[in-house]
Amino acid sequence: MSDWLSYIPALILILGPAVILHEFGHFIVAKLLRIRVETFSVGFGPRLFGRRWGTTDYRVSLVPLGGYVKLGGDESNAAIEGEGESNIPAHERFDLRPRWQKFLVMVAGPVMNILTALAIVFGGALKNGVPASPVPVVDRVAEGGLSERAGLKPGDRIITFNGVADPSWQRIKDDASLRPEQPLPAVVERNGQRVELTITPRKEVEEGESIGTLDFRPDYGALPVIVDGVLPSSPAAKAGLQEGDRILSINGEPVGDETDVRSVVRAHKNEPLRIQIMRNGQQLELTTGAERLDGDKIGVNAAVDLPQVPVGLAGAASYAVRRNVEILRMTGEAFGQIFRGQRSARESLAGPIGIARQSSHVIKQFGLAGLFSMLGFLSLNLGIVNLLPIPVLDGGAIFLLLVEAVLGWVGLRMSMRLRERIQLVGFVVLFLLMSFVITNDLLKEVSLRRNANDKPAATGK
Repeated sequence: MSDWLSYIPALILILGPAVILHEFGHFIVAKLLRIRVETFSVGFGPRLFGRRWGTTDYRVSLVPLGGYVKLGGDESNAAIEGEGESNIPAHERFDLRPRWQKFLVMVAGPVMNILTALAIVFGGALKNGVPASPVPVVDRVAEGGLSERAGLKPGDRIITFNGVADPSWQRIKDDASLRPEQPLPAVVERNGQRVELTITPRKEVEEGESIGTLDFRPDYGALPVIVDGVLPSSPAAKAGLQEGDRILSINGEPVGDETDVRSVVRAHKNEPLRIQIMRNGQQLELTTGAERLDGDKIGVNAAVDLPQVPVGLAGAASYAVRRNVEILRMTGEAFGQIFRGQRSARESLAGPIGIARQSSHVIKQFGLAGLFSMLGFLSLNLGIVNLLPIPVLDGGAIFLLLVEAVLGWVGLRMSMRLRERIQLVGFVVLFLLMSFVITNDLLKEVSLRRNANDKPAATGK
C-alpha cells in the first residue's frame, strides 16, 4: 500500500506539470490573439474545484487523464468540454478567426511540451556539462557469454553496429536495449582488419518489460563505478549503500560497469552479497540479505563515473536537441516494433499508473534530477503524440483545418455537425485506448507484486 501512496505524488509532480504546460501553450497564444478562453481545465469531466478570474474558469476536473482549454465559440468538442457561452463578442470568438490563428493556437500546446523537454536538458547541460562518451573499443567480454561465442574479443573496435556506422557507445547500448535476443550485425576492426560478427543482446526483464543488455563493455580506463541511486527500503538501502559510494567488488568479484554489477547480482541470486565500497576515502564492506526485488535486483543504480565536459550555450543547445531526437528515435522504433508484432503492446505501453510507478521509482532513486528527467521525457512524448492526426488531439484539429482549407478551394465546407461527430469518434477511440492501458497497468501491477511476494525473505545482514 505504501508504494501505491507514493504513486500519487509522483503522478502529480510529473503528469500534472506536463499537462498544465501543454494547456498553458494553448492558453497564452489564445490570450495574445485576444481569443476568449472560457475554461482552463486540468482533467476532463465534472468540475471538482477551481476559481474564476475574469472571463476564464480555472478548474480541476474529475478524470485526471489530460486537460483542455475551452475557447470561446469553439463547439467542436462540446460533447467532451460541455456547451460554451452564447453571448461572446464576435471579435473574441475562436471559430471566426482565420485558419492561421487557429493553427497557432492548436500547435502551441505541443510546441510548449517540446520546448520544455529541450529546456530541461539544456539547463542540465549548462549547469553540469555533458557526459563524455567512451570510444567503442571492447575492454572485456563476459566469459561464456553470447558475445564471446559470437567471436567478439577484447581490443575490438566497433565500427558498425546494427547498420549504423561509427556508432557512439550510447547508441550501441540504446539499439541493443530495444532488441533483446535479436541477432544484430556488427563490424569490428581487429589488428587492422575488418571482421563481421553477429551480436545478440541478452534479455532482461525490468518491471515487466523486456530489454536487451550487452555482455561486454568498452574501455572506461580507470574510471570508478559509483552508486548514483538507491531505492528506499530495498536490499541495497538496508545494507547501507549510499549515493556516491564507489563499488569495488561484489562477493570478491571486481566490477567495471553497471553490466558487471547486474551480472554478479544475478549470478548470486537468493544469496547474501558482500559489497566492498570506498566511501570518503575509507574502504568498507556491506552485506545484503538474500532478499531480491523484481528482476533479481537489489535496488541500486550503478554507473561508471564518466567525466562531465563543460559546455557553453551553443554546446548545451546542441546536446539538448541531440538527446531529445535520440529519445524520439527510440520511442518511434519501439512503437514500430509493436505495430510489426515484434514487441508486446501489453508489455510496452504504460498509462497513468505505469507512469506513476516509473516516476516514483526514478524520483526515489535520483531525487530532483530524476523528477526533471521524467518530466522532460513525458513532456516530449506528450508533445509529439498530440501532433498525431487523431481527432480530439491537437494534431487532429490541425488536420481538420487542412481538410477545411482543401474543401474551401473547391467551394465546399465542413459542417459543425460533422466536426462534432468526428471529435466524438476520436474521443471514443481515445477512451478505449486509455481503458486498455489502465487495465494493462493494473494487471502489470498485480503481476509485479505477485512476483515480489514470491521472492524469498531476507535472511539478515
